Amino acid sequence: MAVSRTPGRIASDFERMMMTMPPRALFFRRLAKNASIAIGVIGGGLLIGMIGYHWLGGLTWQESFYYAAMILSGEGPPPDPQALTSVGLSHLHVFAGFYALFSGVTFITTVAVLFAPVVHRFLHRFHLEIYAHEGEDPAGGPPLTD
Repeated sequence: MAVSRTPGRIASDFERMMMTMPPRALFFRRLAKNASIAIGVIGGGLLIGMIGYHWLGGLTWQESFYYAAMILSGEGPPPDPQALTSVGLSHLHVFAGFYALFSGVTFITTVAVLFAPVVHRFLHRFHLEIYAHEGEDPAGGPPLTD
């Protein structure tokens, strides 16, 4: 048994699950929180790419930003830098491959984090509508009335 929000009252698991829709302000706070997490993850991924391109490729910070942003955004790698030797280029290609894999997973994760509050609210509303439409207790009790 779970404890209810009302003091001195014990709620069943089903009753706790059927809470009312949270206010819109709370939804927007959750959305803003998740957006800030997503921006932090994207910024961290961009920083990792910039450091890798700057360190392994000897590129300037502006070029490193360009190369990292192109891969992180899914546009694909730009043309290889001309000033690198074949050994330096091979190291840069290995880094670019791992960075591209990291970027793909980061993109999927970031999209999930951004859409989580929206999907949660949709499913909550959908569940409440089904419950109100059926008008009976799924646990087998008498029909619910207002």
